[in-house]
Amino acid sequence: MSDYGVLCIYKGNMMSKKTLNHADLEKLQRLANWMDSRFVIPGTSIRFGLDSLLGLIPGIGDSITLASTVYFFSVARKYEMPFHIHAKILWNAFIDWIIGIIPLFGDIFDVGWKANQKNVALIKDHLQSQADTDATIS
Repeated sequence: MSDYGVLCIYKGNMMSKKTLNHADLEKLQRLANWMDSRFVIPGTSIRFGLDSLLGLIPGIGDSITLASTVYFFSVARKYEMPFHIHAKILWNAFIDWIIGIIPLFGDIFDVGWKANQKNVALIKDHLQSQADTDATIS
């Protein structure tokens, strides 16, 4: 199956469909895994990613990791997801960034917050709700 979900976008009296394929979804999931949970602290089940590691660089580390948010946001725009999805993606990134800039506490917070995983879940949940709505209407 090459499609994950179909987004129905209404513009006036016209309806267009944009399909998020598995390749796009896999890219999002891979990026989120690298940024949030690629590595494990030995002897624990605590996972962390590049977001936490780059956050250790004083002053710029957390700002660098905002680049992943730009990608999530661009995918949401590409597939014309609703405003509230865009807002939540930006909110997750803002919380990750603002708390992440606090030395030490922010780095510990980054391990638990996992903004990129939250953003993938937002996109998947939206697609699933669209699929459920489409199935109900059909």
